[in-house]
Amino acid sequence: MQQQIESVIFASEEAITLQVIRQVTGVEMDSAALQEVVEAINREYLESGRPFSIHRIAGGYRMLSREEFAPLLRKLLAPKIRRRLSRSILEVLSVVAYHQPVTRGEIQQIRGVSPDYAIDRLMERGFIEVQGRADTPGRPLQYGTTKEFLDLFHLSSLKDLPKLREIKEILREHEEQEYLSQSGGEKLSPAATGQESGAGDYDREEKG
Repeated sequence: MQQQIESVIFASEEAITLQVIRQVTGVEMDSAALQEVVEAINREYLESGRPFSIHRIAGGYRMLSREEFAPLLRKLLAPKIRRRLSRSILEVLSVVAYHQPVTRGEIQQIRGVSPDYAIDRLMERGFIEVQGRADTPGRPLQYGTTKEFLDLFHLSSLKDLPKLREIKEILREHEEQEYLSQSGGEKLSPAATGQESGAGDYDREEKG
């Protein structure tokens, strides 16, 4: 049973839920039992010095490399990471994450420029979604983050969001390393390389 669970988590490209694990393996268990199996697997990984472990993120489980190996893996993945989330799109995403549910007008009020392009791109990528309408004149749409957003940033829930000042540090580093990349440097931004496939594929600035 443990090997079955380990294999399906290993093979999944995104966080895999208990329901899917049950369907694929045919093993009936509750979340507590699954957590015990995952902890047993992780103990084996730790004892054998494996460079990865299983994490619970976005309501499911995913196998991730240990943090200390991130710089090495960024070098490996760098050739594949070309088109990245622009700073402006990251800023809009952070506004949605911290102020959700939030309307386009509220985002524009916070940032001072139209968020339309960024919202459209983030919707296409599945990082944000419409979550209702505001109880204000015109009933504008309200936006919030999705499970894909949690999965992308390896978060179990919105409670795990970093502090706003940490987001600002990430954005500043992203801008600095974007400049280095354009100047022939090899450093890559955390927003672009801290995640696996899907970390972002937009390099255009928002219009407006």
